[in-house]
This record gives sequence, structure tokens and C-alpha cells, in this order.
Amino acid sequence: MSTGSADSATHASLGIAMMLFGIFLFMANDTLGKWLVSTYSIGQVLFMRSAAALLVVIVLLKSGGYRRVIAVDRPGLQALRAIFATLEVVAFYGAVAYLPLADTMAFWLAAPIYVAALSPLFLGEKVGARRWTAILIGFVGVIVVLRPSSASLTGPALIAVAGSLTFALMMLTARSLRGTPDLVLVFWQSVGALLAGLVLMPFGWVTPPALDIGLFAVLGITAMFAHMCVTRAFKLGDAAQIAPLQYTMLVWAALFGYLVFGDVPQPTMLIGAAIIVGSGLFIFFRERQLAKKSAVASEPLPPG
Repeated sequence: MSTGSADSATHASLGIAMMLFGIFLFMANDTLGKWLVSTYSIGQVLFMRSAAALLVVIVLLKSGGYRRVIAVDRPGLQALRAIFATLEVVAFYGAVAYLPLADTMAFWLAAPIYVAALSPLFLGEKVGARRWTAILIGFVGVIVVLRPSSASLTGPALIAVAGSLTFALMMLTARSLRGTPDLVLVFWQSVGALLAGLVLMPFGWVTPPALDIGLFAVLGITAMFAHMCVTRAFKLGDAAQIAPLQYTMLVWAALFGYLVFGDVPQPTMLIGAAIIVGSGLFIFFRERQLAKKSAVASEPLPPG
């Protein structure tokens, strides 16, 4: 094996490890968030989590200068993304406070399906019959998880659907901001959440003990490191290897939900989640296939 191929294999293995670790950190962070939101208001959790995250971001920005944070391209779209990101976090805590962790994550994993459905409207992208079929099947999975009935169609479940849709809108705006450094996106996202928390915090304030203040700090800092692990994973490995690993969060969500909160996944949730994951994977690999065909078609023909 050549040195180049050996280095490539090492990078790919490291990327997979970073992605798996990042997903684990995200789910540990979400478990801690569910634990804290059972005692503290969403506004208080949002404010203290965002404050801790911002401290980390500011330290990381110091080496690269703060000017790039202020002089951003397309500030209106940056603000819109921050709003979507804030609404998504508020909805997540509002849902996970009442729903099992695995159920909540099943709704959030449907976001790529919403992105594919909305991309023709917002990004002008073409979606063929195969992906539309996968999108419709994915929506069926969401309905299975939702279990629409007078007993199960609750406020938290509807909040979860709205939150996952808002997450999809955040992902759509991020596609239009690909040139913006990741740390800048995280900075303004944290600022938006901090301001929302500041507005909501007075409603239901509970003075936390020293231990819980530490847990709030862990909540923000862990989210930052998880985000950095996932970002680094995509830089080290191929997206076809890295992206599907995001669905391992369902395994962690079910495990943490059972161990920490005693939640046992319901069969309908597992069936619906399997449909959502299958549809999401099909859409992802179909988009990869079409992107490769487009790249080959755009290559210049050899002379002669």
C-alpha cells in the first residue's frame, strides 16, 4: 500500500471515529438537557447553555481575529439562520421535557427529508420521482412515530414536528452560507439563543446550586466540542462514510432514555424511525449519485 493510500485510510478511520464520538457527545448533551429542563425553565437552560458556549467560541475566535465575526456576508440570511436555530432549540427542549428522548430524536432525524422536500421551493433544486417517493415514505414514517389519535396527538408531539421542520429550515439556510466559517455560524447561533434565553429567563427562574451551574456549563461546552468533532469528521472522511453514522444517535437516545429516565421504546416508534432512517439514507445516496453524474457530465471532453 502506498503512503498516500495509507494516509487516506488513516484519515477515513479517524473521521469515522470522530463522527461516532461527536454523535455520542450530542446525545449525552441532549440527555443532560432533558434532565435540566425538568427542573429549570427553557429560557434559563437556553441562556446558561448559550453563555457557556459563547465563552468557548470567543476563546477559539481569538486566534483568528474577531473582525470576521462582524464583517459577515449576507447578514440578513445569517440573522434568519440564527432565528431558525434558536426556535429549533426552544422546540427541542419543549418537546424533550415531555417526550421520551428516542421519540424526540426520531422526529429530528426526519429533517433531511424535509430539506429534500423544500429544496425546490427555497433553493431551486430539482427533485426527481425517486426522491419524491422516498420523501413521501419518510413522511409516512413521521406519521407512524406521531401515532395521530386523540390520545397520542399531544402538544409536545406537535412541538417536536414543528421543531424538526425549523431544524430543516436552518439546514436550508446553511446551504446558502457554505462560504461562512463554521465558527462564525456557531457564534451568531449562540448569540441568538442567548438573547432568546435572556427574554424568556425571567419567567420561571430557579436559582441553581453550584453543581447545577457546573452542569449548565457542561451543557454548552459539550455541545461545542460535539459540533467540532462532527465538523472535523466530514473534513477527514468521505461524506458517504460519515453522514449515515448520524443515525447512531437513535441507539444512544434509546439507551440513555432507558438508563436515565426509564423510557422503553414503543414498537410504533421503532417502526417509524426505521422508515425515516431508510428514506433519509436513500435520499442522501441518491443525491450523491446525481452529484457524481453531474460532475462527470461537466468535465471537458478531451481534444480530438
